[in-house]
Amino acid sequence: MSARAWALLLVLCGTIFLEGIDVAMLAVAIPAIRADLDLSTGAAAWVMSAYILGYAGFTLLGGRAADLLGRRRMFLIWLTVFLLFSGLGGFATEGWMMIVARFVTGVSAAFMTPAAMSIITTSYEEGPQRNRALLVFAGTAAGGFSLGMVIGGLLTQLGWRWVFFAPVLLAGALLIAALRLLPRTGAAAEVPVKTANGFDMPGAAAAAGAMMLLAAGVVRLEHGGSGWQLTAGAFAAGLLLVYVFVAVERRSPAPLVRLAIFRRASMVRADLGALLFVGSFFGFQFMATLYLQELRGWSSLETSLALALMGLDFVLAPTLTPRLVNRFGNTRVVVGGFVAAILAYGLFLPVGLDWSLGLMAPTLALTGVAFALAYGPLAIAATDGVAPHEQGLASGLLYTSSQFGSAIGISAVTAVYGLASTAGTGAEGSLAAFRAALVVPVVMVLLGLVITATGLRRRQPSAPRPSAPQPSAPQSPDDVLDSARPTVLTPSGD
Repeated sequence: MSARAWALLLVLCGTIFLEGIDVAMLAVAIPAIRADLDLSTGAAAWVMSAYILGYAGFTLLGGRAADLLGRRRMFLIWLTVFLLFSGLGGFATEGWMMIVARFVTGVSAAFMTPAAMSIITTSYEEGPQRNRALLVFAGTAAGGFSLGMVIGGLLTQLGWRWVFFAPVLLAGALLIAALRLLPRTGAAAEVPVKTANGFDMPGAAAAAGAMMLLAAGVVRLEHGGSGWQLTAGAFAAGLLLVYVFVAVERRSPAPLVRLAIFRRASMVRADLGALLFVGSFFGFQFMATLYLQELRGWSSLETSLALALMGLDFVLAPTLTPRLVNRFGNTRVVVGGFVAAILAYGLFLPVGLDWSLGLMAPTLALTGVAFALAYGPLAIAATDGVAPHEQGLASGLLYTSSQFGSAIGISAVTAVYGLASTAGTGAEGSLAAFRAALVVPVVMVLLGLVITATGLRRRQPSAPRPSAPQPSAPQSPDDVLDSARPTVLTPSGD
């Protein structure tokens, strides 16, 4: 790839890094925010949950909007929205302001990240070049989360508002670079799907409503039996809207989601694998944070520095994983990632009250290795072979699965921990509850291993497809960038 092609990739990776550090820094800063704004426990929980609801609820719509309305346009618009509402969170003086800011920030990420990923999958030639780009993208995402915990700990010492202002500065730099580097012509900018029937608004409304309600139900799982009527109601209403969505899509002349895409077994299994893997990762990280801070009394900064060991994926994903994928194929590399995760979480199950960092280090390092091996190849499998005009949809499905996975993982470990805490008292009782909750990530990666190992396979070269009306073929990044004009964005440019 040329230097300009690498520059474009770095800008796109910068957005997923931005999303990762944003989530991680808030997780570290939430105790300080709660104390300063005098938030109740419920309000503090909603500050975290609002982002998940916005992200999970709109990711599917965001991915398809990139296909239908233009990838460049969606990327730039929603990166700007992310910048503005992250800043609003930094100026918040009331709980409701923080919740609104986090919800809209989550919605903006739901549109921005699938657009960035679909620009990669349509601009880089399918095969080793695209695989390398996707692995760098995936590694940057995980690295952003890992480094975000450390950065969040440092910024919280200066003042929690910097946790919101720092992403504003990064988003502003990325926006300036994107205006110059994102091509105005080619696969990254064009609107591939043209239709006289307009945008599928009923399908879009049903999809967003269903995803938000289901996400709300998942988030409420952490309350256990308390308020189960609301949890059950959210799931029932969400499933009803899923039924409505399917009925609308079957009858729509221009469906938001072509339902036949779910016949791609490799894509479906990759999405399920991502759901379970990401869920196990976030569930484990959440419990490890509680263990270090609440049971061991470590500070937020000490905890962040310890968990930074998981940041190995930031180095391994763009360097080692591409070579392994080229040599062994997606299946074996993904299986290796799940096996590493099983070992990592299993080693932590007998955790004690006096474990040193040296005893915890193998688990934390193996967790980073597992992420480097599994997530990038899962992203490749989720988009491999999908038509160019549906790459945004495929990316949206992957990120929807990942967000639901994170919500399920955190909610499940919280629910198990809460139930197990009633069985004992004192430090030993809390430790037993931690151990019970840590079983959840192990079960999730075991299920993920079964699903991915039986379904994912390396895509073999196929015969040329018969000519048919296709929106456009993906171009190499150098071809796309050669046609780009580094000028200021104007309405006519999209």
